[in-house]
Formats: sequence, structure tokens, C-alpha cells
Amino acid sequence: ICSKQHPRRKAMSFAEVTVGLGQAVVQNEEAMNTFAMMTREEKQAIWAQARQARSKADMDRIVNSIGK
Repeated sequence: ICSKQHPRRKAMSFAEVTVGLGQAVVQNEEAMNTFAMMTREEKQAIWAQARQARSKADMDRIVNSIGK
């Protein structure tokens, strides 16, 4: 069995995105503070990006962009 993720993996559910994004954001204090201050629309844009994440590296890039 190959341990690589399938390139056509379906998008994550909202619950998976919320948990995954939450875990990543709490590890970056600046991103966490910025995310907390975002409007609902801004958060929805981040969630939409996070749904497309295919790896931890993808999620890290999204979170790092919040913290800038």
C-alpha cells in the first residue's frame, strides 16, 4: 500500500477543515490573533482555501499567510 496521498483526493468536509485549520492556527499565535479578528467573510475565504489543502505543508502556507 502506498502511503502517498492520492492526487485526486476529494476536498475535505467543513468539519475536517475546521479541525485541521484550528490545529494549525493554534500553533501560530500571530495567525490565531489575526484569525480571531477577521470578519465572517474573511474567515470563509480562509476556510475555502483550507478545503483545497492537500497536505500539512499546504495548510501551513495558508496559516502563515494569515499571520503576516
